Amino acid sequence: MSKLNSDGLNNAITAILKHVAPPKKRPYIETIELQIGLKNYDPQRDKRFAGSVVVPFQTKPKLKVLVIGDQQHVDECQAEGLEYIDVEGLKVFKKEKKAVKKWAKHYDALLASDSLIRQIPRLLGPQLNKMGKFPSPIGHDMPIREKIDELSRTVKFQMKKVLCLGVAVGNVGLTHDQIHQNIILSVNTLISLLKKGWQNVRSLNIKSTTSPVQRIY
Repeated sequence: MSKLNSDGLNNAITAILKHVAPPKKRPYIETIELQIGLKNYDPQRDKRFAGSVVVPFQTKPKLKVLVIGDQQHVDECQAEGLEYIDVEGLKVFKKEKKAVKKWAKHYDALLASDSLIRQIPRLLGPQLNKMGKFPSPIGHDMPIREKIDELSRTVKFQMKKVLCLGVAVGNVGLTHDQIHQNIILSVNTLISLLKKGWQNVRSLNIKSTTSPVQRIY
């Protein structure tokens, strides 16, 4: 059950969309971020939560994805014009932390053939895990473009060492109602991950890349 005030949320979304409306047109589509402040949590002692939800509409319309592929996925990437690297390409990094970090920072997300997932830590070391960029597995039962679309609609929650986090929940290219649906589903998923539900939430805000912060809880 969401404790969000419907009018307050609608007013916040309207304010963001008004802020980015023409003539303030920009050469990119701004992301809408949900900013979460937590309370009654001790990041040192309490179990850190992690979870995700696939929302109905894209959070990031221009997701830059790289595929770490076996031969079948490499062939598919070549045919589809998608960026990829194979196992031989990973060996070039020789587990160099700085090189792996610099390379991975170019991408919003990584995908890897499920047959290669276990080899990745051995080839690249722990750096991708530390960056929160460990690849999502993909089999041969789903087209890669379909998986990328799913990734562009996935909201990930991961508590680290601080009591605040931000996640992309939409973009200003969506309609008011689409943004509303994404936010409600994202917030309900967050609450389900928290130890004491709403009792652990200090504040919830939304903002686009350039808009002022809008408090929704």
